[in-house]
Amino acid sequence: MAGPRPVVLTGPSGAGKSTLLKKLMKEYDSVFGFSVSHYHYVTREVMQTAIDKGEFIESAEFSGNMYGTSKAAVQDVQAKNLICILDIDMQGVQNIKRTDLNPIYISIQPPSMEVLEKRLRDRKTESEESLQRRLHIAKVDMELSKEPGMFDVVIINDNLDVAYVQLKDLLF
Repeated sequence: MAGPRPVVLTGPSGAGKSTLLKKLMKEYDSVFGFSVSHYHYVTREVMQTAIDKGEFIESAEFSGNMYGTSKAAVQDVQAKNLICILDIDMQGVQNIKRTDLNPIYISIQPPSMEVLEKRLRDRKTESEESLQRRLHIAKVDMELSKEPGMFDVVIINDNLDVAYVQLKDLLF
């Protein structure tokens, strides 16, 4: 794919990934672009056919719906000479590893499970069951992020300002 090398950003809910992305987009909106997930306006059959034809760099099913990032969505961002940011989960990372996309892989991680749990509880946005599910997913995510070669960089977000500087230093 022509254009600047894309960036894959992942990390468990509560690690601070969204906050870091918002800061980055606010400060550098003329440098980065998001690929739009392809999840609306098509039937399951149309989506599955496109996946089977290799039109997606990653796809997943969640709560009975299919989601994914098409090659065209990334190319649209690259065509504007922007660095395409892919904000995806670990399943998506593993899918992209099997493509020729060649992005920079960055994982944003909390300093510990205890800190992550406190951040999620402080949000007061979900049930105990939902919170426990997020914590379980985060534990798996954090273990996978330690695998050699999985990520180019793992940023431990213990302090948002420090994590933001680390992210900027990596990208510029």
